Amino acid sequence: AMWEKNGAEKPEASEFATAAFIPYATKNYRIEYTLGKSGVPRAWWRSVEHSSSGFVVESFIDELAAAAGADPYEFRLRTIGDDRKIPDFNDPKEGKPLDTARQKGVLKLVAEKSEWSKPLPPGVYRGIAGYYSFDSYTAGVAEISLKDGKLRVQRIVYAVDCGRPVNPNGIKAQVEGAAIYGVSAFMKDSITINKGRVEQSNFNDYQMPRINETPKIEVHVVESTEEPTGIGEPGLPVIAPAVCNAIFAATGKRIRRLPIKPEDLA
Repeated sequence: AMWEKNGAEKPEASEFATAAFIPYATKNYRIEYTLGKSGVPRAWWRSVEHSSSGFVVESFIDELAAAAGADPYEFRLRTIGDDRKIPDFNDPKEGKPLDTARQKGVLKLVAEKSEWSKPLPPGVYRGIAGYYSFDSYTAGVAEISLKDGKLRVQRIVYAVDCGRPVNPNGIKAQVEGAAIYGVSAFMKDSITINKGRVEQSNFNDYQMPRINETPKIEVHVVESTEEPTGIGEPGLPVIAPAVCNAIFAATGKRIRRLPIKPEDLA
């Protein structure tokens, strides 16, 4: 690893999550991060570090697909390549390995259920993303429209593999909640600081999508005999990259910061 060669301390696992052992087969892979110190106290939120890592990895994979002139879904399958198990970077002996067959499985399922290969109505665009977190595999397809510079997320289709689905309705509820949480975070207000204090106090001054702004959400659960794994948080990381990849399909513009601002779409 780069830091070992340079005599530096290994970064905290929480700095980049499973971005350190992605399913994509590549001979060259480099991760950089910068620790930003702040006087404002911070705490974890839903999906913790996976939301930022998922956004970065799945946005960049989409950029590679575009550079290769390839379909984003087909490019992902091809780049993942053969079925194999990738050791947990943070805990290679005890941690669960990433099973590329299961990651490809959710990508195939979400492409099927979203009818990825079929043309969309005029003015509607789609994007795809897949990610591994909390020992579970997720993939999402987002359909969006843009009118007068205003973004609307119309539909989100999920495929999730969290092992044996003990309570399928509970799985769907968790994933639907993660979708709303994600849409709130990247489409609505950012958290702002004024004189060291957060300005947003509660839901009276922090916006969330209303019912008329909420996309149709479909959740498809993989039937599995593997042991159950996490599902409260893994639904979140694929939302922002799937939507931003759809924005690229619509406009040719790449979103590299969140939340999305009107000037990003202009």
